[in-house]
Amino acid sequence: MRMKRVAAVAMMASLALSAAACGKEGEPTPSAGGSASGGAQSDTCQASGATFTPKTDAAVAGSPTFEKIKTAGKVSVGVKFDQPNLGYKDAQGKRCGFDIEIAQYVASTLGIDPAKIEYKEIASANRETAIKGGEVDYYVGTYSITDKRKNDISFAGPYFVAGQDLLVRKDETSITGKDSLKGKKVCSATGSTPIQKIRDEGLTEANNIVEFKTYSECVSQLLDKKVDAVTTDDAILKGYAAQSPTELKVVGQPFSTEKYGIGLPKDDKALRDYVNNQIEASFGNGTWQKIYDGTLGKSGSAGTPPTLERY
Repeated sequence: MRMKRVAAVAMMASLALSAAACGKEGEPTPSAGGSASGGAQSDTCQASGATFTPKTDAAVAGSPTFEKIKTAGKVSVGVKFDQPNLGYKDAQGKRCGFDIEIAQYVASTLGIDPAKIEYKEIASANRETAIKGGEVDYYVGTYSITDKRKNDISFAGPYFVAGQDLLVRKDETSITGKDSLKGKKVCSATGSTPIQKIRDEGLTEANNIVEFKTYSECVSQLLDKKVDAVTTDDAILKGYAAQSPTELKVVGQPFSTEKYGIGLPKDDKALRDYVNNQIEASFGNGTWQKIYDGTLGKSGSAGTPPTLERY
């Protein structure tokens, strides 16, 4: 089992990944090989069980994007493909995860069957360009809402609020948050914002900071007891914990704030207002909770809908 994990990580380490989550370097890659039993990581993903029935009366007056979608009879959505239980494409080519199901839910509210979604794997650095150029109708993929990005596009949401946290082994009791990292080996992606925060704030000694190109390599080091913790956005960490629920856990004491939104064309206010309404409806009718519980919730970490912010 351990050999399968190491072989999988070796394979994934060859992937060149540039920017993750909220624009950080060192995007995670899904683990391959193994099974879901005994805590081993699996590359076979499963849906939450939420159903997304297309609205028959969907209408968004004044939205050119909606008219484009309606005419085409399909929707083009930008996504991530390598974030376990967030935006993930498994070995069978199946897409699933929290972000994928949020994208499917939004499509259904626009009157589009999720089976007719045209998924486009857009790198983090190219997201604004893809939205502005009409390559995608909207983007769902650990996309942090920032004032700088609002200069180019607009956001609906947030549909999830993440924060930098710590992934540790299930039996770890001495690491309870960022202030308990002294003397502990902490791993993250090379050049990433999370590891820089660990360094800048002196949360552990310089010789205890470990960096790899991908988060998957850090997770392998954690499972092999070569490091004590992995750090990045808790949404990503929950994805890894959901793959190995008997071996890993998220500490649950975030020490930053990242608000994930759905990226939309900048001047399509009608669509932004509509999608905001649909996100808010999912908070109240239990859809959001069912999606979370069946994806990121498999990590053992509870989640609740955030407060929607309109602008």
